Amino acid sequence: QVQLVESGGGLVQAGASLRLSCAASGRTFSSNAMGWFRQAPGKEREFVATINWRGDSVYYADSVKGRFTISRDNAKNTVYLQMNSLKPEDTAVYFCAAHGKFYYSTRHYIEDYEYDYWGQGTQVTVSS
Repeated sequence: QVQLVESGGGLVQAGASLRLSCAASGRTFSSNAMGWFRQAPGKEREFVATINWRGDSVYYADSVKGRFTISRDNAKNTVYLQMNSLKPEDTAVYFCAAHGKFYYSTRHYIEDYEYDYWGQGTQVTVSS
């Protein structure tokens, strides 16, 4: 059974940093793209960042560009999201996702329907 488990969320003040982790089990995703999405209360889930299988190509939503960094450790089957200079508008449940269909793809996947596996989410709350 494939599982993605996020961790690292919490309550912080504006300007602080958090590092989210997403550990995959049940299969390896070292050949697949992975991504982070978020959903704020009353809003639709939105794309945050994605990383290719090798970890050398990334893409970010404009709202987080320059503040967030996605990375991965394929040996650990884990993807990370380093979040700096957090703002109250970053408050949301953050979800990790894995693209399971295509291997060694060079594409950036930014739509949630392009991902096949999802974690349960971790809450990030940024106070002003």
